Parts: sequence; C-alpha cells; structure tokens
Amino acid sequence: MIKRRYFLGAALAATALTAGFPAFAADDTVKVGVVLSLSGPFSIYGTQMQNGIDLFMKQHGDEVAGKKIELIVKDDGGIAPDRARRAVQELLVRDHVDVLAGFTFTASAMASAPLAEKTKTAMIVMNASSSHITDANPYMIRVGQTLPQITEPAGRFAAEQGYENVYTLVADITAGHDAETAFIRGLTTNGGTVAGSLRVPAQNPDFAPFIQRIKDAKPDAVFVWLPPGEATINFIKEFDQRGLKEAGITMLGTGDLTDELTIRQTGDAGLGVVTTGHYAMAHESDLNREFVEAYLADYPDDPWPNFLSVSAYDGMAALYYALEKTGGDASGPAIVEALKGATIESPRGPITVDPENRDIVQTIYVRKVEAVDGNLANVEFFKFPESRDMTP
Repeated sequence: MIKRRYFLGAALAATALTAGFPAFAADDTVKVGVVLSLSGPFSIYGTQMQNGIDLFMKQHGDEVAGKKIELIVKDDGGIAPDRARRAVQELLVRDHVDVLAGFTFTASAMASAPLAEKTKTAMIVMNASSSHITDANPYMIRVGQTLPQITEPAGRFAAEQGYENVYTLVADITAGHDAETAFIRGLTTNGGTVAGSLRVPAQNPDFAPFIQRIKDAKPDAVFVWLPPGEATINFIKEFDQRGLKEAGITMLGTGDLTDELTIRQTGDAGLGVVTTGHYAMAHESDLNREFVEAYLADYPDDPWPNFLSVSAYDGMAALYYALEKTGGDASGPAIVEALKGATIESPRGPITVDPENRDIVQTIYVRKVEAVDGNLANVEFFKFPESRDMTP
C-alpha cells in the first residue's frame, strides 16, 4: 500500500529555512515531497501527474534499496509561485523531506529552486517546461520536456516536407512567443520561409479574422500554439469550418494542441492535424501498451493518460533508479550524481538525463490525428531521436 499524506492549502511553516538544514527522516524511510496543481483551473494536470506517480508505485512497490518511500503531497493551486514556495518551505522545514518532486509549472519550480539549493535537496521536475530552468539550481533534474524541445522539430519537419511558406499563430504570452521563436528557428535554418506571423489574445480570442487572414495568404501550412483546452479546441473547429483544411493548408502544432485531454472534443475537425511531442497514448511499444492498459483500468473515470501522467511516472522511475544506484542515499548530491547521464526506458521510449545540464534528452515524435478503432489518436510516423533543447 502506498503511504501518502496530503496537505492541501496548509499553513505557513513557522521555522525559517537555513543553509545545510539536516534531514530528519527515519533511516529506513525516504520522504518525497510532491508539489502538484490539484485545485484551481489546472487541477486536471495535477490529477494526471498524481495518477502517474501512484501507478508507478503500484507496479514497482513502495520500497527501493531497503528504503520505504513515503509521499507527502501538497497543492500549489496552479500558476501560483508564492504558494509553491510556501509548500516547499513546509516540506523542507516541517516535514523534513529528503527529495522534492512534481512542479507542473515553471513558476512553481523557479520559486522553489533557491530553497532546494540551500538545503541541497534533489528536485525532480516532472513537467515545468521553460528552457534553462535547471541552471537555477544544481540539484534540479528535469524528466518532462521543454517547450522549445518539442517545437523546434515542428519547424524542421515543415521545412523538410517542402512547406515553403508557413504562417504562425500563437497566443500573445511568453510561452507563445517562445514557441514562435523555436518553430521559426527550426523552419528557417532548414530552408523554410515564414509567410506571416500572428499573435492573438490568450483569453477568449475571436479566431475568425485571424483564420480568414491566413486563408487569404494561402500558405502551405500554419503553425499554432495556444493554451491547451478551450482555445485549442475552438481553433481546430473553426479552422475546419472555414475550409482551410479543404484548401490544402496543413495545421502544425505541439503535442498539447491535440492532447489526449481534449482530442475527443474536437471531433472529426481534428483529423489530419500534425503535431510534434514526446508522448502519445498511441505510441507503439510493449511498455506503453502495459502503461495505458493499467492506467485505464485504475482510472476509468479520468481522462486518457497524457504526457503529464507519463512524465510523473518517469519521475518516480528516475528516483527509484537513483536510489538503487546510491544504495538508498537520498541526499541531493548523491541523487544528482546517480542520474547524470542515466538512461531510463519510459512508456514514451528511452529518456536520458544530460550529464552537463541535468535536462531531458529524448525522442520527439511527429504525429498525425487519425481515426483508430473508432477513436481519434495521435499516430506517430516520424521521429527526431535524442532531441535536446537548443535554445541559445
């Protein structure tokens, strides 16, 4: 049975955090402080990640290298760096955790990094996707993705497919700007041309005038990055309704454009959308088939497993790998040293921790939305092995 304690919206820690704070976990227990977004508008993200963590522990047990694994889970409520920092302070000062894990968003990871560095506590980042965040803390290891890592290959693919003119449309927020920059870098360095660029409001945009402008320009393709959820669903539907697909314009995007959390809501309008990403539920491997089967059996009422559940699953795999290698030593320096250069087999394929920057190296897949056994699926048909974030 998985030992887990939840602290949702807990009070502030009273004790100040100091450098070199000692670990107080029992010798036979490794306490893992997990920070997830379990409430608020992004609660489904936290649920996916919690499911991935629990599934890994159900399959592999709650003991490793002679140590009992105890989870202490706290909710940061979404994109709330102050709340994440308070949660991490409590985990380190009051709960005396040995390892930190989770971190759905970059803001949470960056707010927590100084505290973990001060205590030399390993931080296993399962999702936060901005470039270079591992530079903020020498004890941070990322096993999820970076946005440029999955976006630049979309530009490369477009150029290699002979799409001579590509429009870009992104949300007018930092993540959208980063996606636009990475896509254009991948496109233009491989011979492609930008037909035009549009930035749209992140909240409740009226896509009609933007889509008409793209249609009138008659590009070969359009690259889209929007906040996952309602915006992506609406754009895909309107793109289809206004005849851009019929006009031969290919829609390109990153994996969250047709994510498993929303793909069923697009209906046939989503057919033919091409995306780049590190995980799809339809990925062909024995390990992924086992993962999906177990996930659907354990969480039949939850949305399909997506990249978040897999990244959390892999975060636990990385921790278990490190503890096996260290003989149960959960100190930050030991965990980091054990994971530098480590390769772990994941449901998404092999993943490696870069020994230089402790960031994720993995295969990025090109997928197309197709109908498979009556359901829409992201079917992989090309890949970029050993992809890294190449952001300067």
